[in-house]
Amino acid sequence: MKIRGERECTECGTRWSYYETGSVGCPACGSLRSVGLDDRKEHTDLEVEFDLTAVRAAVDEATTTDLAERANDRASAYVRRRGFVRGGDLRDLDDDFLAAMELRHVSDVVTRRMRVDDREELYFLSLLRDADAGERPSAEDVPRSMRAPRGLAGADAVEAYRRDVRTWADDRDLAPAERTILESLDDHVTRIRLLEGDVPPESAERLVEAARALGTGLREQDEDAISRAREELQKLE
Repeated sequence: MKIRGERECTECGTRWSYYETGSVGCPACGSLRSVGLDDRKEHTDLEVEFDLTAVRAAVDEATTTDLAERANDRASAYVRRRGFVRGGDLRDLDDDFLAAMELRHVSDVVTRRMRVDDREELYFLSLLRDADAGERPSAEDVPRSMRAPRGLAGADAVEAYRRDVRTWADDRDLAPAERTILESLDDHVTRIRLLEGDVPPESAERLVEAARALGTGLREQDEDAISRAREELQKLE
């Protein structure tokens, strides 16, 4: 969506940036009447806070299933509003988004299972503790039974990023190598989804790193980063 992000309130004259506040309301008087001061720019990333404090506060009184349902609600609300183009600038595939996506998938599994074992519960609680700080358990700490949500989280995060990269690139001429990498990302996302996420956690991480390298390469016109993206994808073949 292309918008004029720099706004001026027609009621009180206050100027603000929608890119920073995520609100069309004037921060000074609350009026919804404003005019845009800049050219329209692509913008997909809405201001939203990812905070699991209230869910963590219920750890001693709620069941694991209840905690998972609450965590799923928070993580889902966050990823739905997130994007990777801010005021026309392409952003990175960040750790907060990845952690929220993983918590979403893991929480969904926990709520649907009749029983989770100790290692699975520890994995979920580790995500609940650290996801809103952008931290996830390492690939080697993922229980075998939780490979699928880890894989699906990586695939969904890369697909969301790839979609925004294509939106950002609409007005740009991508090099053939860059377009090939975008297509390859899509192919690997499809493969992981067909396998219902059941791939080695290291493979999901490699896909994420390829997407990140592509973003860096496009944003900074860095040929080395483009090469890294291609190499990471080749390792997945």
